[in-house]
Amino acid sequence: MLWGNHIIHYLCLPSSTNNKLLYPSSMKRILASVAALVWYLSLAAQVQHLTKFVNPYIGTGGHGHVFLGANVPFGYVQAGPTQYNRGWDWCSGYHYSDSVLVGFGQMHLSGTGIGDLGDVALLPTIDDNRKDAKFSHQAERVRPGYYAVTLQESGIHVELTASKRVAFHRYTFPADAKEGKIVLNLLQGIGWDAMTDCKAVQESGTRITGYRMSKGWAAHQQVYFTMLFSRPVTLSQRQGDSISVFSFANTNEPMMVKIGLSATSAENAARNMEAEIPDWDFNATVANADRAWNDALGKITIETSDERTRHIFYTAMYHSMIAPSVFNDVTGDYRGADGNIHRGNFTNYTTFSLWDTYRAAHPLSTLIHPEMQSDLAQTMLHIYRQQGKLPVWHLMGNETDCMVGNPGIPVLVDMALKGYDVDKKAVLEAAKSSALREERGLGLLKKYGYLPTDLDPEFETVAKGLEYALADACIAKLAKQLGKKEDETYFYKRSLSYKDFYFDKKTGFMRGVTSKGDFREPFNAFRSIHRQDDYTEGNAWQYAWLVPHDVHGLVKAFGSEKRFVSKLDSLFIVEGEMGEESSPDISGLIGQYAHGNEPSHHILYMYNFVGQPWKGAKLLRQVMNTLYDDTIDGLCGNEDVGQMSAWYILSSLGLYQVEPAGGRYIFGSPLFDSATLKVKGNKEFKIIAHNNSAQNMYIQSATLNGKRYTKSYIDFKDIVRGGVLEFAMGDKPSKFGTNVKDRP
Repeated sequence: MLWGNHIIHYLCLPSSTNNKLLYPSSMKRILASVAALVWYLSLAAQVQHLTKFVNPYIGTGGHGHVFLGANVPFGYVQAGPTQYNRGWDWCSGYHYSDSVLVGFGQMHLSGTGIGDLGDVALLPTIDDNRKDAKFSHQAERVRPGYYAVTLQESGIHVELTASKRVAFHRYTFPADAKEGKIVLNLLQGIGWDAMTDCKAVQESGTRITGYRMSKGWAAHQQVYFTMLFSRPVTLSQRQGDSISVFSFANTNEPMMVKIGLSATSAENAARNMEAEIPDWDFNATVANADRAWNDALGKITIETSDERTRHIFYTAMYHSMIAPSVFNDVTGDYRGADGNIHRGNFTNYTTFSLWDTYRAAHPLSTLIHPEMQSDLAQTMLHIYRQQGKLPVWHLMGNETDCMVGNPGIPVLVDMALKGYDVDKKAVLEAAKSSALREERGLGLLKKYGYLPTDLDPEFETVAKGLEYALADACIAKLAKQLGKKEDETYFYKRSLSYKDFYFDKKTGFMRGVTSKGDFREPFNAFRSIHRQDDYTEGNAWQYAWLVPHDVHGLVKAFGSEKRFVSKLDSLFIVEGEMGEESSPDISGLIGQYAHGNEPSHHILYMYNFVGQPWKGAKLLRQVMNTLYDDTIDGLCGNEDVGQMSAWYILSSLGLYQVEPAGGRYIFGSPLFDSATLKVKGNKEFKIIAHNNSAQNMYIQSATLNGKRYTKSYIDFKDIVRGGVLEFAMGDKPSKFGTNVKDRP
């Protein structure tokens, strides 16, 4: 059916004299009829064209911070508009409230709380002095793999598409413009970094090569490029190596530009371009990107009559696959965490927002992206060998050390425990070494067994301590599987620091502890001072529950299930003042439950552990129905590189992995009539919710492959075997999953 697509692509091209000579109007009509028939047949052959359900604008308003532009799943390139940096909500380079752009960069982040990238920016113009361009959202068109906008003053129509390592631009200038210009700006990024060195060399009328080096969130980022124009250009202005203006005579043909990127060399950037987009067929590249997205979105197919939730779901799928980003060339070369160039026989990745993504994005990935797990594991192990520890928040070969804990440990151990092609001994070595360093409070942890709040100058000791504890539990679990008793005992003991030190039985909160062993005073469970108290982007109410590795131990720490449930119930109704200095990340509040930030994400599923899953089910429906929407402000917090979306995806399926590693997925309240996951070994796992509706939110009973199933959770191994999980839903709480033997 590809030739039918090419006919349609030809028909979409602007008219030209040559086109008219080659294809007279009568031939065009014939081709149009044939193309229409082929297109109809190709659509009929597809089960679903899922990209049409994606709304990339979701999360471009509010505090969503999502990327808007053209890319392919997990691509190195994210080509899109870049606006002026007007504050925190411009971390991705774009916010829906704005109507001025400064260029079209080839790399962007999505959903982060810090900005970077925007490298190798282009701005088409007809004005020698134009530094920016106004636009309206009515003049934008965006779908997975394609972005277009018509600039207001100039009337230039800009179209962007991409492959993994190559951006492809097409500019159509107004017919009355005698000359067109393209500004190459290597000084400009998102506005959060500083260019430290750059170069642009015009090697011929159609070929520009160069690089941009910068210092920002990624302390030393290197981007090399090879740029090809579809027809010759002349260098008409130059501002050092940082800004170059290229001019050309305007014709009836659009000007097209391909930009191959690499972190290693301009030569490899050219090789990436030759391998991925060797020709000038812009429309075919758009079709290829659409096909890549459709295949990726098809990892999960759903059945529902609710079009709103269908759009939310597939947009969440789309957002969950913007990162991790491919970070090697087609040759296998990549820039390592040591700054050197390495060559590997695996796909190297970057953009690891692990403090966020270990909770849901990676557990989702282990289900529907089995082909990526070995490469992700190898990437993390190579980072460990090159920088001496597992990644914390890795960006473009740089360790940012952003956020707290050792979040790379649960991700890597989870893959190992789930049976993926991972060297378990190497994983244990990397995890142990990372957990036994002296940095980021770990030296204090080794000495005291906890992080004394008066000795750690970086604050956030409770959050750090709890994150270290859950990572230590993962190490203990892997050590046990490998028969390493000494390691198991040591790290298991450290994993219990939450109750040995931080948990205050009197108040029922995790509290900062001084070097003398006393709880820090004064104490206010609601108060949150961003980066300057005991918690990270949260308060004592949210951090009382950050023990996903030992929920039953936490229940015992409260003294009884009754006390635990009473405290948990109160979380969703209690109100209090956090103070003006609290983090803006504490959002999406239901009482003090903060869905807009990750430490709360597992809490609703804790009800299953104490035999009251119906309470979680009701709250889950509330979160899914009120804190996610199909609007520009459709996320209640930062997307956080896929985590917010991954939570929705898993929860809408009725599943969530609470324990950081190991693979028990807790049941919640499935949102769809059915969902089919493509899992490991080309198998399918289908989830059916009979009699499902807005009112029928409670699981009444379940079967697995036709047999009665009574547990309120399911193991990873049972999902990846393939099969059918069926729920009977009802409008009233039931006894399903409440017996002690059926709880997780």
